[in-house]
Amino acid sequence: MATPNMLHSDRKPDKLRSLGILALNGMLDEMDAVGVLRKAATEILPGDLAIVSSFGADSAVLLHLVAQVDPSLPVYFLETGKHFPETLAYVETLKKQLGLINVHAIHPNPEDITRFDPNGDLWETDPDSCCHIRKTEPLEPITEQYGGWVTGRKRFQTVERGVLPHFELTSDDRIKVNPLAYFTDADVNAYKRDHGLPEHPLFDKGYKSIGCAPCTSVVAEGEDPRAGRWRGLNKKECGIHFDFNGAIASPMAAAVIHHLYKDGAFIADPFRAWEDGDDLATVRYTHVPLPVFLANRDAALANPHPMGLLIVPGDNIENAGQDLARFASVAIKFPAFSDGRGYSTARLLSERYGYAGEIRAIGDVLQDQIPLMRRCGFNAFLVVHQPTREALLENRLPEVNIFYQPVGVTEVPVGTRPYLRRAH
Repeated sequence: MATPNMLHSDRKPDKLRSLGILALNGMLDEMDAVGVLRKAATEILPGDLAIVSSFGADSAVLLHLVAQVDPSLPVYFLETGKHFPETLAYVETLKKQLGLINVHAIHPNPEDITRFDPNGDLWETDPDSCCHIRKTEPLEPITEQYGGWVTGRKRFQTVERGVLPHFELTSDDRIKVNPLAYFTDADVNAYKRDHGLPEHPLFDKGYKSIGCAPCTSVVAEGEDPRAGRWRGLNKKECGIHFDFNGAIASPMAAAVIHHLYKDGAFIADPFRAWEDGDDLATVRYTHVPLPVFLANRDAALANPHPMGLLIVPGDNIENAGQDLARFASVAIKFPAFSDGRGYSTARLLSERYGYAGEIRAIGDVLQDQIPLMRRCGFNAFLVVHQPTREALLENRLPEVNIFYQPVGVTEVPVGTRPYLRRAH
């Protein structure tokens, strides 16, 4: 008998769904891995399940299960642009040998790479942000399409994963399936041996858990299998997983309402506001108030991380004119609709200084302001006003046909005589 549809028909927070997951784990706790995957693919989430695979050291086991259950199940590989060449070759090996016919590579947004990691060395100074733009962000729109997804995680891999169940309910009420949760290291190796599965080319060289090349190292005898990932850093996960005990990472943001509107969509915001106690020499993805920057200019310019600048009414942007290229984003605050000084600041940035980065409006950002803001150079908007959000999503912002402050050469100021009302 099929498991009740309540497990995936509604993605709003629902206590019954949570109880359903508990019941699933109780009923299927003793089921073998292929049975768990088959149950998920055919009864719990038929046609609504995706596989996420790193094509790493143990990936052949999960993918062999997929091939047995349904080789047409969608398999997604995060092609971060930082993988070992051996991993990319291994993808093709497993596709061919296992008969997988629906494998997709997910790539990071090239604009994000250009903006945040133009030299390809972000992993050295900010591995969390590197994982965010190369893994978490690209995967999020994929998982949004499915009611659940399958991982190859196992309890033995880390202490944090030691309570991993077969089924998890994420914060956005999607189901995460872990058919290998109870596999031990010996089980994995035996399974590969018994089924003649090809090893990852780097496995015999001591790589027991394989991710991106810059952040993966050889594991010594007796070490945790994932000890070679982000060695020396207080980091054990890339951020795409949220475990049963909540100890690994934040939930994926699929159900989170994004407030940053840019390039025609609401997107995740990599920046945060400046906080008391922040160190200007080490902060990253932070909008630094102009007075703080000016008082600590040398430290800010020496900071290797991406940084933003915050401008509030009364700030003089000219004081930072020579350093604007240092900032990936300039946030201009509108504390009230009646305060229009932010428009002039944006025009100074775009017209006088030729600033090519993000110019974002924050604070009191309303739908009737946005057309005017765009005219003045704003290209991003932090929107918390629900009617404005809906207007943006439905593409029904007001049009502006009369210009009190003309911009460029195509707009004619109000009051011009009819025979002169044309662009020059």
